Amino acid sequence: MNSNSKLISFFRLVRQAIRGEEENFTEGSINRAIFLLSLPMVLEMAMESLFAVVDIFYVSRLNNTDAVSAIGLTESILTIIYSIAIGLSMGATAMVARRIGEKNKEGAAIAAIQSLYIGFAAALIFSVAGFFFHRDLLTMMGATEGILSTGANYAKWMLIGNFSVMLLFLFNAIYRGTGNAAMAMRALWLSNILNIILDPIFIFGLGPIPSFGVEGAAIATNIGRTIGVAYQVYYMFSGKGILKVNRSHLVVRLDIIKRLLKVSAGGTAQFLIGSASWIFLVKIMANFGSAALAGYTIAIRVIIFTILPSWGLANAAATLVGQNLGAGQPDRAEKSVWRTGYYNMAFLGLVMIIFLVSSRPILNFFTNDQEVIDYGTNCLQIIALGYLFYGYGMVITQSFNGAGDTRTPTILNLIFFWLVQIPLAYLLSSTFGFGANGVFSAVPIAETALAITGIIIFKKGKWKEMKI
Repeated sequence: MNSNSKLISFFRLVRQAIRGEEENFTEGSINRAIFLLSLPMVLEMAMESLFAVVDIFYVSRLNNTDAVSAIGLTESILTIIYSIAIGLSMGATAMVARRIGEKNKEGAAIAAIQSLYIGFAAALIFSVAGFFFHRDLLTMMGATEGILSTGANYAKWMLIGNFSVMLLFLFNAIYRGTGNAAMAMRALWLSNILNIILDPIFIFGLGPIPSFGVEGAAIATNIGRTIGVAYQVYYMFSGKGILKVNRSHLVVRLDIIKRLLKVSAGGTAQFLIGSASWIFLVKIMANFGSAALAGYTIAIRVIIFTILPSWGLANAAATLVGQNLGAGQPDRAEKSVWRTGYYNMAFLGLVMIIFLVSSRPILNFFTNDQEVIDYGTNCLQIIALGYLFYGYGMVITQSFNGAGDTRTPTILNLIFFWLVQIPLAYLLSSTFGFGANGVFSAVPIAETALAITGIIIFKKGKWKEMKI
């Protein structure tokens, strides 16, 4: 095959991936399967990461450190909601992918609907709590009076609007489980385009719409995500995809809900453990002042921007594991994981080099405050040192989850986040006097240790025996 033919074949494959033509990922080339699944998933996660970067970009233009800090503290609270949404999503992806691998589309549709019921119930609880206690939650996180007066309404909107986050995550997980990652990608493209357009309008005001400041970022984000969810609902009930949902699937199935909760419990727990760790890190960072907290907040948003596309590759591995285990091909599932881990490590290795060389220009894009830039630059460079191991580790973790073994990553997170990362951050920053850099250093140390341990356990292969 000459170079022109190879190029044509490549672009044909890209088009197929973007269009989301469902494939049987239990046979044929593994590299081809990884590409068809991971390309739309990487683009999907890139879109999810844009929510973080776009909001902080526009809010930083308010030249108000308290506004940026309010976003950072609110995000720390929201990580609990994200953890539950991601945990439920893991259960949904694992069960839907397993049913698809078994050629049981009816079972996949039933599992999908029951997962949405669970997500809606959880979102309702957080919405009510956010409406009444948003100020108390910010105060608990260490918010000053300036942060409260500036960002309390931002927190209220984000907590009340968590329905859009929960359902967006779940719908995307369902589509990934069926192999139609392109649908999840399109929903997030729609949501982000709206957010990019609406953010400056609601933050700074335009015509009859007044300036809402940092609160406007929350309003724009919720509108964009809600419309994305509406698009997903329409597609699911249109009968166009591999997942055909009808009225019989809408009946509440307590047996399926119980199984989903069992599978999702480990996933939720592992991310709650991770989220609690980040909350403690933010509380430690708050001790070093608003500039340190703002620099950390901006840097973490930049890190999320690079990490989430990498999660796209990890999610592809989870789908491949679920479908191939359902088809009775555990060896193919394992080979898919090692290949995907290698590609992910290569991607994050490139990002690591960019951060080590260009952190300060990246931070200059968001703020002119030199003290904030100094903290943010140190954060980016230090955390990037763990990217190589983290790239492989996240694929391994998601592969456990894709097999339905959420217990192993939960135990790993408990050990390395709570027993290693938090104490180490405190000791390095306070006891040994490294300040904010001590907090930053604890992250790559813990993540590297977790990745190495996860790889050792994965090689033992007990995950191949999971039944869901």
